Amino acid sequence: MRILTFRRACLASASLAFCAVPAVAQTGTDSEDTVRKLETVAVTATRREESTLDIPASVTVLAGEIAEEASTLDGAEGVTQYLTGVEAAVANGSQVAFQIRGIGAVDHQALTPTAAAIYSDGVFLSSNVQTSLFLYDLARAEVLKGPQGTLYGRNASSGAINFISTRPSQDQDGYLRASYGNFNRIDLSGAGGAALNDRLSYRIAGRYLSQDPALDNVQSDAIPRGPDAAGGKRDEFGLRGQLLYEAPGGSTLLLRGHYEEDNGINTTPRNDSLNVGDHEISSEGLGLKDTDNEFYGLALEGETEIGAWSLYSLSALEGYGQDYGFDFDGTPAPFGNPNLNANLSYDRSFLQLSQEVRAAREFDRARILIGAHLAYEDFSQDYLIWCGQLDPQTLAGTCPYVGTAGRVGPDPVSPLTAVSLLTHIGQERTTAALFTYNDFDLSDRLTLTLGARYTFEDIEGSGYGQHVFTDGTRGLNNRDGVGAALGENNIEESKFTGNAALRYALSPDTSIYASIANGYKSGGFNGEVQNNATSWQDEGLFGAETVTSYEAGFKTARGNFAFDAAAFYQDYDAPQARIFVSFDLPDGSQITSNSLSNLDEALSYGVEADTRWSPLEGLDLTASVTWLETEIEQTSNTAGNAALFDGNPLPFAPELSATLGLRQEWQLADNRRAAIQANAKAKSEYYLDAEGLDARSQDGYATVDASATLYLDTRGLELSLWGRNLTDEDVAVSGYGFIGYNTFRSDPRQYGVAAKLTF
Repeated sequence: MRILTFRRACLASASLAFCAVPAVAQTGTDSEDTVRKLETVAVTATRREESTLDIPASVTVLAGEIAEEASTLDGAEGVTQYLTGVEAAVANGSQVAFQIRGIGAVDHQALTPTAAAIYSDGVFLSSNVQTSLFLYDLARAEVLKGPQGTLYGRNASSGAINFISTRPSQDQDGYLRASYGNFNRIDLSGAGGAALNDRLSYRIAGRYLSQDPALDNVQSDAIPRGPDAAGGKRDEFGLRGQLLYEAPGGSTLLLRGHYEEDNGINTTPRNDSLNVGDHEISSEGLGLKDTDNEFYGLALEGETEIGAWSLYSLSALEGYGQDYGFDFDGTPAPFGNPNLNANLSYDRSFLQLSQEVRAAREFDRARILIGAHLAYEDFSQDYLIWCGQLDPQTLAGTCPYVGTAGRVGPDPVSPLTAVSLLTHIGQERTTAALFTYNDFDLSDRLTLTLGARYTFEDIEGSGYGQHVFTDGTRGLNNRDGVGAALGENNIEESKFTGNAALRYALSPDTSIYASIANGYKSGGFNGEVQNNATSWQDEGLFGAETVTSYEAGFKTARGNFAFDAAAFYQDYDAPQARIFVSFDLPDGSQITSNSLSNLDEALSYGVEADTRWSPLEGLDLTASVTWLETEIEQTSNTAGNAALFDGNPLPFAPELSATLGLRQEWQLADNRRAAIQANAKAKSEYYLDAEGLDARSQDGYATVDASATLYLDTRGLELSLWGRNLTDEDVAVSGYGFIGYNTFRSDPRQYGVAAKLTF
């Protein structure tokens, strides 16, 4: 069944061709034009500019037309449309957990970093609230698969994705773009920059996006239909400014600031008990709330040379404030009574300060890099679940802090009236690391790479959980009489990780490599419902996870053809997963809680390949495929439910995924061109969580994005027709258990027109 589903998905996109479409180098004469060459893309994936051919690791670069296309996506998770072996679980409208080669917990609490390190212009984004970047004026995205830590600022157990904005330059350039689509989608963006003098240049970029609900909120049973807004609304704005100083001698100083707002309404999830159609939900809408999210950042990036050493510094501040809510149970009438409708809201604030320094030097047969990274984070969250209509005191937040510890459940006099569960958590995290990455040329063809990292983390957490009643009183949670949900704790961890690789150049344009690397992601606190004192005891914490990866690869780039392939095997120790965990209590009893915890072990292994080919003038073809096998090995019964997990695949890890793409460009006249571009991704069945239940799986499917563009070069004008999810797939992008199982859904087919003016 699984293979047949995937085959049908592949047939839906078989006429297209794939993904990261390369630019093509043109030569000057007719005879030379018959020998077309793919342009070499210089990347900073290894923190120094070099071709991907020279990197002994799996690296994908999304640049050129694909980067421009990605700048119109709704969020950073959209880049997975161009990648195999990379998936994204999206929840609550703005929280993204990336999985690379199956590695990465599907967890959307905001106080823990993701297994895949996400960077914006080199700045690590510690919270998954930040990882759904509002993309605009993107120069390229670089994706590294496998454990990281000897190159980038923070350690990562699955890989790294770096989104890189277009930098200022001495050349004057800019553009304005306007797009309109179905669901009343309005997308306006622009950027421009120039030289202020021969040393100073600037660039300003911005984007505004609005869209009416894409999902239909329909009537279910006898409950009246809820508001349209439950289907989600988009109302987002972003602005970035950059100022670049280029000193004599090559030193540079770049000041960058950004600010983004999200004032839409998050999409209501769909409950599996409802009989609704594709792209439909059913919600009474009591929990709907306008989102009030603000993201901001300031960074100072400097580069200089002292003697033979190249020095680099990146000082950054990142933060956000977040206030939003939605219908948590995904039904119009849980338990058959609309007065018990469960709703959820978050009020969060986050501040991150970081400093990274690096020093690099090249010798005749060696290149060395040493660096240090220091970061501090301050996180605060109020997490509120409420049922029914809130009374005025609770809604205003003016309930006096009274009541007896241990009071739980709704008001016994009126059990169906409003009761809310409030959890407050505060966390401070300090991290420090030293790292090094070095290449040694053992011969003209053989290069040895050695990297190492030492990481120290200190995490301090505190908080409490309360019930708030309609009579205006509050009581500390004390489920099963285990102790009031009030506490604090401290976690200190240190870890040494590293990597080693051998690369052999078969020729100037072909190489093979073999590598071993290990990565690490720290443990932490659970930031959701606090039921009792065990939430802050050691038993209620989750531990660190580690990954050891073995990889062998082949890379070639000859003329108009490039091909990469890699085989990998990853040993995943103590993988973090959101599961129902049974905790032993001091009195000998047990309590079960839905928490982020650790499984015993897991395996991830497979083969991946991609190719890029430009066979004819104006024609670019690309294709990639990943075969991935994952398996959880749960031999112990520590969690109280080992049988649920042993032998299951990891979540969001389809066995097969493939991408296809095509770009064809024609010269219509001296200053007039036309182009079509299509990108497709197909994937087999995957599971939404670690329990591996059929009811919590997503069947295989294929999605297709396409555009047709007319270029009027003398006027700098582009006119386009565009479409996304042209196959109109309705799929689960994440899920969670509460009164059944709830899933967040993908948007339906979208299409529209766009105009772009370049100057």
